[in-house]
Amino acid sequence: MRIASFNINGIKARLPRLKEWLVETRPAVACLQEIKTQDAGFPESEFSDIGYHAIWHGQKSFNGVAILTDGEAVADSTKGLPGDPEDEQARFIECTYRGVRVVNLYLPNGNPQPGPKFDYKLAWMERLRTRLLELRDSEVPAVVVGDFNVIPEDKDVWSVKAMAQDALMQPESRNAFARILNDGWTDALGTLNPRGGVWTYWDYQAGAWQRDHGFRIDHMLLSPECADRLVAAGVDKEYRGRERASDHAPVWVELQD
Repeated sequence: MRIASFNINGIKARLPRLKEWLVETRPAVACLQEIKTQDAGFPESEFSDIGYHAIWHGQKSFNGVAILTDGEAVADSTKGLPGDPEDEQARFIECTYRGVRVVNLYLPNGNPQPGPKFDYKLAWMERLRTRLLELRDSEVPAVVVGDFNVIPEDKDVWSVKAMAQDALMQPESRNAFARILNDGWTDALGTLNPRGGVWTYWDYQAGAWQRDHGFRIDHMLLSPECADRLVAAGVDKEYRGRERASDHAPVWVELQD
């Protein structure tokens, strides 16, 4: 079973590229971030036409997450990260598909730091850890994917110096991510690429794509029950180079059924 994650950077603007990727790679589950549309504007029929069911959690102009599933609808879906009833940002959705709990998230960027946006990022990560501990303790097979907006280690960025002041690389961000991993989650891409040098994001500015100036912020975390089923993980890098592409490339993990 292939579970993929794709920060689409505006679902309406990238719809032709998104459908192209779905048809060509046919993941069983496709988790999308930054759909940037309200619930009523989500283009559900575009996906049902090619055999995908959809659930989504939208927000006007910003954020927004969705999960597409091939052939069958999901069960037991929930929207919103628990722990802060005043948080209205659409960044979190989860469901069960073919016995696997799928969590899709768009973690706050945190820039500029220091400041309230960075504080929000760190508080959000602590809430996320609490939810993931609940999932781990339930012992259900679980996959947590999305744009984490964290560069875990220096090997995950083209230039440490260029990103040194960015919220994505601050010690607090990295430590919060490391604490989640240390709770028993496996970073699929990181585990299979121990020397690093794998990017999932290239900025639109300064010729970053053409110069391969990227970094890894899209992650796939596996519970122990899913880590035992890990077959492969990768990045569909070529889709970043297509016309009107997102600034992220899709990432995916394959699990034994």
